Amino acid sequence: MIPGAHDPQRTAVVMAASGETLTYGELDAAANRIARLFRSLGLEPGDHVALCLENSPRFFEVLWGAHYAGLLYTACSTRLTPEELQYVVDDCGARVVVMSPRYTELAAAIGDATPQIEHRLSAGGAIAGFEPIEDLAAAQDAAPLPDPRIAGRDMLYSSGTTGRPKGIRPKELTASLEAAPVIVTPVLRDMLGVGPEDVYLSPAPLYHAAPLRFCLAFHQLGATVVVMERFDAADALRVIAERRVTATQMVPTMFVRLLRLPEAERAAADLSSLRFALHAGAPCPPEIKRQMIEWWGPIIHEYYASTEGCGLTWITSADWLTHPGSVGRALIGVAHIVGEDGAELGPGETGAVAFSDGPAFEYHNDPAKTAAATDERGWQSFGDIGHLDDEGFLYLTDRASHMIITGGVNVYPQETEDVLQSHPAVMDAAVFGIPSEEWGEEVKAVVQPVTMPDDAAGAEALTAELLAHCRAHLADLKCPRSIDLRPELPRHDTGKLYKRLLRDEYAQQTAATT
Repeated sequence: MIPGAHDPQRTAVVMAASGETLTYGELDAAANRIARLFRSLGLEPGDHVALCLENSPRFFEVLWGAHYAGLLYTACSTRLTPEELQYVVDDCGARVVVMSPRYTELAAAIGDATPQIEHRLSAGGAIAGFEPIEDLAAAQDAAPLPDPRIAGRDMLYSSGTTGRPKGIRPKELTASLEAAPVIVTPVLRDMLGVGPEDVYLSPAPLYHAAPLRFCLAFHQLGATVVVMERFDAADALRVIAERRVTATQMVPTMFVRLLRLPEAERAAADLSSLRFALHAGAPCPPEIKRQMIEWWGPIIHEYYASTEGCGLTWITSADWLTHPGSVGRALIGVAHIVGEDGAELGPGETGAVAFSDGPAFEYHNDPAKTAAATDERGWQSFGDIGHLDDEGFLYLTDRASHMIITGGVNVYPQETEDVLQSHPAVMDAAVFGIPSEEWGEEVKAVVQPVTMPDDAAGAEALTAELLAHCRAHLADLKCPRSIDLRPELPRHDTGKLYKRLLRDEYAQQTAATT
C-alpha cells in the first residue's frame, strides 16, 4: 500500500469528466504489478523510465509502479513535437518508454532514433510496435516487491522556454519506500492538516512538476485526488461543488478565467467545501489575487518553487494582504538575493534569487549549466530576479531573460503584464522587447481579449483603452508603445508563457522591414 494510505477501499483517483475511479487497493495492486514488470524487464533501482500519457488513472498506475520499483521517472509533456520528445527520451537515458495511443504521432518518434530504448509499451490502447503494458502487467503478481524497497524519484525537465529543456536530476536513490515522502508531503501534512478525508482537485496536466508532486503527496496522505481531463473554469466550479472538493491547486491564468465568468455564475458557485487553494507556476497579478481572495475568502496560499526544487517559499492570504505582491518566506531552504558581483544584497535591493541549505540539484548531462547555477558557497539559482524585505518576504521582479533595455533603462515586463491583466476586458497578456533603432528595444504588448473585437474600429478602440489604462498606472517607459490583439497566446497548460516565441516572431518581422 502507498505509504500513508491505509484504507484500500477509499477512492484514490477519480476522473472529473468520465467518473472513472481507482481505489487505493486497486492502485496499489496495479502499481505492484507494474513494478514487478519493470523488474522482469531488467530495470533495477536507479534505472530510468519515461512516460507520455494524458491525464488518466493509467498515469498514476505507471508512476507509482516506477516509484515502487525505485526508478527515475520522467513524465513528458504531451504537447512536445516528435523531435522534442525524441530529445527528452534520449537525453534522460530511459530504457523503457510508456506511451498513450492518443499520441500516435509522438509514439512514432520513439523508434530507430532512440536506440537505447529497450522496451516500448502502450497504456490505454494499442500502438503499432508497442507492447500493451496492461497485458504484460496482468501476468505479474500483485504482491509488493521483496524488501529492501528503494523509493523512486521524478526526474523532470525544465519547460524549455529559453532553449532546450534540461532534466533536473535528483541525488542518488537510497531512501526506503516508507521513509521517502514527496518533497511537499510534510508541508501539506504539517501546515494544512491534509489527511484521508480531504478531496484534492488537480486541474492541470499531470506531467508538470507541481501537479505530479502534489498528487503523489496527497496520495501519501491518503486523500482522494480528483483529476480534470482538461481545465475549464465553469467545469472546475461544478466539480468543486459536486465532489465536495476540500483543496485545489491552480495557476494564475486559471484564476483569470474563473474571474471572467459571468458574475451570476460566480455568485451561484458552491465553494463551501473548500478548505484551501494553492497557486503557483507563474506570477499572479496582484489585482487578480485580491479579487480571488475577496471571492473565495482567505483560504488561498501561494508558494514559489521551481522544477529544480532547491527551495520553496510560502505565503498565506493574511500575510499576502499585508505584503501584497510577495511570494512569501522560505519554508524549504534559505532565500538570498545576489548581486552581479556575487555578493549578497540587503533588504530592498534587487538581484538574482538564490537558495541555500535546500535540496541540491544538478542539470542532467549539462555540468556547465549546473556550475553556472551554483556559486562557490553552494547557493543555487535558476534565473529569477527579486528582492527580500526586512521581514524575509520575497518579491519577484521577473525572469532575468525577460528584461527589456529601452533607452538604457531596465524594464521588467511582469509589472506591465499585471496592469494589463487587471483590466476586465483582458484574458491574457504578454509584454516583451522588440528591436528599435531609436531606443535599442521598445516595449511591445500582445493581448488576448475576453472577446475579440468584431472589426478594425473595435480593435482600435480597445487598444487605445488599454494604452490609456497602462499610462494611468505606470511610468511612461514601462508602457507599451503598441498593442496587438490575438485570440490566444502561446501559453503552456501549466501557466508558463512561451514569450520567446512571440519575441522571436516580432524580431523577425522587424528584421524583414529594415
